[in-house]
Amino acid sequence: MKTLLHHIKDCTICEAHLPLGARPVVTAHKKSKIVIIGQAPGIKVHRSGVPWNDPSGKQLRKWLDVTDEVFYNTKNFAIIPMGFCYPGKGKSGDLPLRPECAPQWHEKLIEQMPNIELVLLIGLYAQKYYLKKEAKRTLTETVANFNDYLPNYLPLPHPSPRNRFWLSKNPWFETDVLPILKEKVAESIKK
Repeated sequence: MKTLLHHIKDCTICEAHLPLGARPVVTAHKKSKIVIIGQAPGIKVHRSGVPWNDPSGKQLRKWLDVTDEVFYNTKNFAIIPMGFCYPGKGKSGDLPLRPECAPQWHEKLIEQMPNIELVLLIGLYAQKYYLKKEAKRTLTETVANFNDYLPNYLPLPHPSPRNRFWLSKNPWFETDVLPILKEKVAESIKK
């Protein structure tokens, strides 16, 4: 695992397309129990090199009901974005993630983690990549049907503050999905 992570950190496959250059942000351990597959690091995470070290991460830890210490313990959580590097700024937020990372690295990482109990698929990119034809027509439908993907996967919306409208429009997420998410996370971490 250490060798693989070192290769990923040195990756420059798409560097020519990245405005700030390559700085892959990924964490994993051979004993990781939960894998968080998100989109791509934002500018703040790119600068710090610490995954989910931003308002979205704060919200995610609240959803998971874990402390920073528990969250950043790689034996608990592996953090593997679909795109490992900051893709740059677009008109209405960050640009879409680079497509090279997941096919290049995800399978190799997951093979190194035999103790995975749950994979959290955050956002449409992760859900479409991992659920393939099983993903519903929209992110909302996929998240609403989360039970269809358990026990292996649990699809989630992005915890970005920009998603406040989605969360207010879909109150079932807080009442139906979050309690299951918290329960599954607590069970996995206890082991």
